Amino acid sequence: MSKKRVAIIGGGQVAETVHVPYYLSRDDIELVAVVGQNADRVKNFAARNGIPYYYTDAAEMYAAQKPDIVSVCTPNRFHYKHVMVALSNGCDVMCEKPPAISADEAKKMQEEAEKNHCILAYDFHHRFADDVELLRKKVEEGILGDIYVVKAQALRRCGIPGWGNFTNKSLQGGGPLIDLGIHMLDAALYVLGYPKIEKVTAKMFQKIGNKKSDGTFGEWDPEKFEVEDSLFGFIELEGGRLLQLETSFALNIKETSIMNVQFCGDQAGATLFPAQIYTDKKGELTSLLERETADPERHQKSMAAFVDKCFGKDVKIADAKEGYIIQQLIEALYQSAEKGESVSL
Repeated sequence: MSKKRVAIIGGGQVAETVHVPYYLSRDDIELVAVVGQNADRVKNFAARNGIPYYYTDAAEMYAAQKPDIVSVCTPNRFHYKHVMVALSNGCDVMCEKPPAISADEAKKMQEEAEKNHCILAYDFHHRFADDVELLRKKVEEGILGDIYVVKAQALRRCGIPGWGNFTNKSLQGGGPLIDLGIHMLDAALYVLGYPKIEKVTAKMFQKIGNKKSDGTFGEWDPEKFEVEDSLFGFIELEGGRLLQLETSFALNIKETSIMNVQFCGDQAGATLFPAQIYTDKKGELTSLLERETADPERHQKSMAAFVDKCFGKDVKIADAKEGYIIQQLIEALYQSAEKGESVSL
């Protein structure tokens, strides 16, 4: 089997800590190039990671290196542009989440991938935890019965990132919803089989990030804090089911961080991280399934699924169609919060 040639677009933290190490771990992958805006930074990135070529011009890279696979690790605003160029060059693409800034962009990305017969995957890595697949199978088996209420939480007490562009709305498209909440929403919808979304209602706040200047993840400028620091939503699914969302960069809660999904069925309930299923018998909580710790290898399994798919294996990925659906949901939640009214999909 011949090796596939890989290029990285965007030499930032996630590229260096997730994408590059995974590609270097495989004998069937050749990591050939990295593209970045700043010549010195991208040169240093290439040197640190043993990547033979670096570029500041993506077109030059495509012409010279002709990669088979591209990882897009740029700020959210640039996902659309870089993914579309990669697809137009016939490359399979792993794009960091979110898919894009708008649902229209995500739809065009899906159409471009289909037109060029390319694989387009998004790094919704939490869905690749063993816990998620285990619970999805149990749901399909009907152990929980009719699941009618789901709560997704992606909360930080004071976890505003002090690096990157996370407080810049024009580059990121928003705050914790598009950065954190999107992960738990994807995991919840994946377990449920990605049901049709009918209507959303949301409320968002900017109460802490524009006043404080430091927290768990460093310092930021409160005068340049442009995004929401918390958002709460009600998502009505087909069949009368309700999905609640709570997400924050900063919120005065007891816990430092919560990243989990709770499922309530008429036969049993469950939580996702770690996977647990339980029910009530005569007023006593009874465990039906209990994992002690959640799977920590989510990023690696997400990358592995994508690369295996590129080599023709029949594996599940977070694909372009689901990326479009989740982007529609994110857009609708922001629209509802901004307009102060429910939005139907």
